[in-house]
Amino acid sequence: MAAALLLCAPLALAAPATAAAPTAALTVEEERLTGAVPQEILHRSGFDDVAPAFTTALARTRTCAQAERVATAEGRRLWRRAVDRAQGRGPAGGDLARDDDRPLYWARLAMTRALRTWQPSFTLTERTRERLLAAVERTSRGQDSVDLPAGSAVKRVLITGFDPFQLDADPRRSNPSGAAALALDGTTIDTAAGPARVETVVFPVRWADFTDGTVERTLLPYFRPGPHRVDLFTTISQGRPGRFDVERTNGAWRGGYPDNVRDSRTETVPVPRGIPTVTPQPQWTTTSLPYATLTAATTGPFPVHDNTSVTEIPAGGTEETDRPDGPTPGSTARAGGGGDYLSNEIAYRATLLRDAVHLPVPGGHLHTPVLSAPSPGTVTDPDFVRDRVTITTQVREILKVAVGTVHQP
Repeated sequence: MAAALLLCAPLALAAPATAAAPTAALTVEEERLTGAVPQEILHRSGFDDVAPAFTTALARTRTCAQAERVATAEGRRLWRRAVDRAQGRGPAGGDLARDDDRPLYWARLAMTRALRTWQPSFTLTERTRERLLAAVERTSRGQDSVDLPAGSAVKRVLITGFDPFQLDADPRRSNPSGAAALALDGTTIDTAAGPARVETVVFPVRWADFTDGTVERTLLPYFRPGPHRVDLFTTISQGRPGRFDVERTNGAWRGGYPDNVRDSRTETVPVPRGIPTVTPQPQWTTTSLPYATLTAATTGPFPVHDNTSVTEIPAGGTEETDRPDGPTPGSTARAGGGGDYLSNEIAYRATLLRDAVHLPVPGGHLHTPVLSAPSPGTVTDPDFVRDRVTITTQVREILKVAVGTVHQP
């Protein structure tokens, strides 16, 4: 907390509210909050009380250090509330299905919107406001609450999910990877290799956050040698209709599709400074998940595919070529098996970090089936809920099979 104090004006020099730094413009994501769909999701989940409570807590603060404590505590409270709701603990708070990932997403944005427009009674620099926003983002995504046990009695599993996306097209969208993260966080799975503790985090669908190293900073403590190092990891996102895919190969290319703030990046995936990496930066990384075992196992109603396709520019060439059986030697990446969006990028970053720190465990990327939207005119319906629960259940079974291949050291 001492570092935060360096960014704040001393209490004795606190300025009146009119002297607070001007608030930044709302983000595209925050602007969507006023729509009827986000408001209905918040109301029907009971999460419409999150931002008012946060605003009240902020109003009681008198220093930047107090504000940072509030941002951290309230972000953690939101994550735990979403996990508890998904896992059937405490009141549902509304008539939306407990497994719904969308209340967490919209409530987080309501918190960041409140913080972005907050005018405190003390001087708050924009640098400090960004620090507070980052605390809300990190804590409300479970990124600072991973609790993997030490020892050899329990296998340690870390999975990641994503926020809903493509919300300009349909703000009712849910992301089954985020729903699975909420449903599985802190749970124990019985496997052929013994019990496995599953911890989860969620990431934003934003190019800038990935550029800044949010993935690597979150995963690195559990990839390095030590008593809490993972025995298996997988990043998860929504993929193709009607199937799961274990993505065999990940590419070092951003294809430019707009993210949740309508930002577009077309470039080689940038590696953050200060993060262990492989030099020179490889064009491709490869899964170490047991894809042959996973595709052969019966884990649920959806088939599980070993997806080996990529898009490359062959060595010495200039034209993009689709390759069904993986990249050729010396080629330049244009799309991994998971495409050229943030699904591919999180897989590339996680497996590149695995290779950089010589993590000898199964790890890679799993694409879930597409979750179709609810019926027109509603934010939910029984088929929508059933399909999301079915996907989460199969994710759990896939993890069970994957962990079952992990041998004792």
